[in-house]
Amino acid sequence: MHQQEHTQATHAPAPARGLGVATLVISLARFIVVLDGTIMIVALPSIQSSLHISLSDLNWVVNSYSLMFGGLMLVAGRIGDKYGRKNVFRIGLVLFGAASLAGGLADNGTWLIACRAVQGTGAALATPGALSLLVSTFPEGRARARALGLYGAATGLAAVTGLLAGGILTTYAGWEWVLFVNVPIVVAILLGVGRLVEPAPKRISIDIPGALAGTLGIGALILGVNRVGEHGWSDPAVIACLAAATVLLSGFVLTQRISAAPMIPREVLADRGRVGANVVTFVQAAGMFTTYFFLTLYMQEVLGYSALRTGLMYLPFAVGTGLAAGVLGPQLLQRLSERAALSTGLLVAAAGTGWFCLITPGSSIYAVLIPASVVTGAGIGIVATTGTSIGVRGIDSSEAGIGSAMLTAGGQVGGALGLAVLATVAASTTRHAAVDHSMKEALTSGYVAGFGIAAGLYLLCVAITLVTVTPRHPSTPE
Repeated sequence: MHQQEHTQATHAPAPARGLGVATLVISLARFIVVLDGTIMIVALPSIQSSLHISLSDLNWVVNSYSLMFGGLMLVAGRIGDKYGRKNVFRIGLVLFGAASLAGGLADNGTWLIACRAVQGTGAALATPGALSLLVSTFPEGRARARALGLYGAATGLAAVTGLLAGGILTTYAGWEWVLFVNVPIVVAILLGVGRLVEPAPKRISIDIPGALAGTLGIGALILGVNRVGEHGWSDPAVIACLAAATVLLSGFVLTQRISAAPMIPREVLADRGRVGANVVTFVQAAGMFTTYFFLTLYMQEVLGYSALRTGLMYLPFAVGTGLAAGVLGPQLLQRLSERAALSTGLLVAAAGTGWFCLITPGSSIYAVLIPASVVTGAGIGIVATTGTSIGVRGIDSSEAGIGSAMLTAGGQVGGALGLAVLATVAASTTRHAAVDHSMKEALTSGYVAGFGIAAGLYLLCVAITLVTVTPRHPSTPE
């Protein structure tokens, strides 16, 4: 198969003056859907008090979003490839914005949770379209590398900015504004969608059995791992969800092997480097989300920081991520091979996460927290840019929707699964340490164990990169 022939899209390039607007539109779309995964976390106590939501239902304010977002990602990518990415992108944004407005006006928990589920559906429809429209709009080379840098910066910054913005908005404006803030951003994005370029929709048939098996399987997996933190691995519902996920995802793999029109086209998986980038995205997301989780708990439970101060302490993280994703990542892709660029980011992230292992109940923020945050953020930023570039390069632009959906779904599921597993490890470590130490020391021991495993996951990703990604420069023809 002459992959280079498929790589070149048969569309007219966007005018140079429109590329800046196109980059901004795509980056903002990515920013708000990732932001909403974390911005609600800091607002949860205020939401519980205001809407009188029970503790058992409170998690669904976050989980309903992630469940729909991750579960619908693959089928949303395929729908965009078939019916036109601009149309599906717009529909997703309208759903997301309308649900944000309705959620901010909610007067009870049931209505808010339902709005969050619709938000997640809109995010799932918009996200594959955002990255695939970037692939269609920007030809491979320097322009796409810069656009991917800003896309990666938006991805990396959004999660930490969500924690910061959630604290500020909840403290000074009210929890409703963590939702209302999305509305003007969505309107601005919709005004700029016309600057994006896409190929004509491809005449494909959607593999219905594969779509059902994949969507329900991912949904069951996310639902199961989200319950682990509160109910443990032995909970019957957790066991049932994980068993269902195993059966459904096995069925999905089987349908992909025998289907004439599989959900994931075989050519998308034909490149070992792209497969490696997807595996790295899955594994490193576990380390990244775990780092955010344990760092937040350490600052609030051990150091006694308020929600606002905790959010502000993520500024060094955000600076490291933004500079690395927007500047260092694209430069590394221009100067080094893809394998070396991605490995560099992973090693930096491992070093920064390992630095967090030095925390104590009385750690200086200047000796550990701030420098470790900058270094870890820089590594995550580089990985966001280089991993995304490898994951979508060489894909026929008409298949870019499903290719980008695979990356995003892998990050969602990897983050949820990694967090569930490492939270259990940290809790077990804390219980054992509490026998001979103070509670703050025991908690810190648990967080250190989590950081150590997260650093190991980044090193595992380095090994995966060295095995799967060929040492090819991005500008080298395939």
